[in-house]
Amino acid sequence: DVQLQAFGGGLVQAGGSLRLSCAASGFTSAFTFEDYSIGWFRQAPGKEREGLSCIDPSDGETWYADSVKGRITISRDNAKNTVYLQMNSVNPEDTAVYYCNARDGTPLLYANEYWGQGTLVTVSS
Repeated sequence: DVQLQAFGGGLVQAGGSLRLSCAASGFTSAFTFEDYSIGWFRQAPGKEREGLSCIDPSDGETWYADSVKGRITISRDNAKNTVYLQMNSVNPEDTAVYYCNARDGTPLLYANEYWGQGTLVTVSS
């Protein structure tokens, strides 16, 4: 099975930046990392999980939630089986556990999805 490991979280001051990474493994020769859409979600205490961004492998198209648009950038390095989430101008409302997600197709048309264990981001004011 596909396995995802998110890391790069930690404590950051408001206004600062950080980059999260999602390392993926467990692919087959028939279905490689490049066949998966990768997305980032977050869940703040007492709130539902929120989709932040995703990248479509078929055309490289990206999507961002309105709540973070302009402050985050998603990118992928297919050679390293890794997806990144660059976060800028963070604020305390960004405090959450951040998860990466892989779907074996496009972000909206897929058969299976996998989740990483999450990495905690805490923004101090």
